[in-house]
Amino acid sequence: MRAVVSRVGTAAVTVEGAVVGEIGRGLLALVGVGREDDAERARTLARKVHELRVFPTDDGARSVGDLGLPVLVVSQFTLYADTRRGRRPSWADAAPGETAEPLVEEVVAELRRRGSEVATGVFGARMLVSSVNEGPMTLLLEV
Repeated sequence: MRAVVSRVGTAAVTVEGAVVGEIGRGLLALVGVGREDDAERARTLARKVHELRVFPTDDGARSVGDLGLPVLVVSQFTLYADTRRGRRPSWADAAPGETAEPLVEEVVAELRRRGSEVATGVFGARMLVSSVNEGPMTLLLEV
């Protein structure tokens, strides 16, 4: 699994003109699922997001878990694009929707089990994602 994680001041997802997920200060996690991924990897990714120490404080860096900050999770199959050849991306490494959707849901469930407030996009929908990056601080996580 892969995630592009950004520290944000605000982030929101809109589908068909309606805001379906929104957070204030926290993390925006764009989550991609590969063909070889499973529930254990989803839980590991959620743990990494929850414990990622990217929020500076007077006594060191803290995580969303430490600070009680929210996470906005948005499915992003394009994280598995292969762009090494030609001009058209290949999606061969991305998991099909029927495999990916429950694994993205497992990431969300594990974040909630760990105590995070989680907002989400809508799997498979055409989403408009907006964010105000803080820092900017954007990292690629892979498990």
